[in-house]
Amino acid sequence: MDLNFIDIGVFLAFIGIVVGFSLFKSRKEKTSEDYFLASRGLKWWLIGISIVAANISTEQFVGMAGQGAGSIGLAVSNWQLFGSVGIVIIAFTLLPRFLRAGIYTMPEYLEYRYNSTARAIMALITVVIYVAVLLTAVLYSGGLTLRTIFGLSMRQGVWLIGLIAAAYTVWGGLKAVAWADLFQGLALLAGGVTIFFLGLHACGGWEQFSTTNTDKLHMVLPAGHEGLPWTGVFSGMWIVLVYYCGLNQFIVQRNLAARTLRDGQLGVIFAGALWILVPFAIVMPGIMSYQLYGAEMAKADEAFPMLIRNLVPAGLRGFMFAAIAGAVISSLASMLNSASTIFTMDIYNRMFDRNAEQRRLLFLGRIMTMVFVVAGCLLAPMLDDPKFGGVFQFIQQFQGYIWPGVVAAFLFGMVVKKAPGAAGVTALISGPIIYGLFQKFAQDIHFLIQVAITFWLVLMIMGLITFIKPLDKPRELPVREGIEMKTAPEVKLAGALVIAAVAGFLIFFLEKGF
Repeated sequence: MDLNFIDIGVFLAFIGIVVGFSLFKSRKEKTSEDYFLASRGLKWWLIGISIVAANISTEQFVGMAGQGAGSIGLAVSNWQLFGSVGIVIIAFTLLPRFLRAGIYTMPEYLEYRYNSTARAIMALITVVIYVAVLLTAVLYSGGLTLRTIFGLSMRQGVWLIGLIAAAYTVWGGLKAVAWADLFQGLALLAGGVTIFFLGLHACGGWEQFSTTNTDKLHMVLPAGHEGLPWTGVFSGMWIVLVYYCGLNQFIVQRNLAARTLRDGQLGVIFAGALWILVPFAIVMPGIMSYQLYGAEMAKADEAFPMLIRNLVPAGLRGFMFAAIAGAVISSLASMLNSASTIFTMDIYNRMFDRNAEQRRLLFLGRIMTMVFVVAGCLLAPMLDDPKFGGVFQFIQQFQGYIWPGVVAAFLFGMVVKKAPGAAGVTALISGPIIYGLFQKFAQDIHFLIQVAITFWLVLMIMGLITFIKPLDKPRELPVREGIEMKTAPEVKLAGALVIAAVAGFLIFFLEKGF
């Protein structure tokens, strides 16, 4: 795709506004709370859009659209639709607990509930997963998109994205990331919806599209399906979503920075509402691309980029370039900031220098952000090997090493008040080991089912340890002063509306017989 001067101007203006405005809004960050939690002052609408921008990246534009074009079809939307329901539930359950405790990170909560060893293990696992899997995969998929559409080399695309994200993340921390997400989140949603209508028109309208792609518009797939069997959706997906929506630092960090409980709850519910657009803005365009250009694709991950390259007219290309680059940059910036937060607060400050000055914590946070982005940019091109499968599957499958143990540690610790520190530590260690054994010796079992079995085995181990040596009395969690813990009526109404919208989507496609 060729870019004219107008396209290039639009792209540069968009990036300039995003970086400039985010730097301006975060110019007064002086403490670790300012830098890592935006002074705990984020409003609900900014939290919601920021979560969407952090979540929706080329993992979705490339990977999820690719699975839509491939054998999974519309069923891949279950991730976002059930995520919408999950994040609403978390708004009323986990979020109040975390805000009341006044924590910076998820590993910090585990220290209060279990011990410092549990905090250290989760911190180390999280940083490794973020850098080696998430950062790397997001940079790779961004580079792949820019190469497919605009002809940039993989390395050029990766470093362009990485350096832009680092430019404002290093300077302003979470506040800079959140304000940048405001622009980038709106742009990526607008870009996705634009592509939906362009693709629908090219396919001959909804009736023609739905008739031609009946085999790809199913929301429930057979138990024997290799990509996303219904057994995996109902047995293991909820565990993934509890982690992703409620325990995943780069999503939850925005909630921890909420000004009030109301802002935090409405923010995540707003994000859940916006996620309902994903089937239309990402998955269906992938299916449309397969219908129109399937014979030209080397692999399914090229579906969304192919649609953009062939359908977007001159004048809109610069906006789409900015929207796609912004989607990658926003997710990358969020991961960088969260990885830096965990390394600084959970590893350095807690394990090596508990009395570190605020100036030193800020400096280390900025340095580690740069270290992580360089590491990701160096690793990402390695995924360009032809043997590499889909990026969405890569990200989901490798995070299986962290999901079961972490979710078990948090939920068991919240429900069973006398669970000892050894139970939490064992959960975090045994989870990756058990899942790894399934990955090696039971590869015919879908990874979501592996996640489910691992989770229940970890719970059994935790139950045995608690039965043998329970705590004498429950551990006391810290209480943040000055924050209202009562859920507002409008929050309950908003949550109910989101769940009703998801139910309506599912009923429509089931009634149509897809």
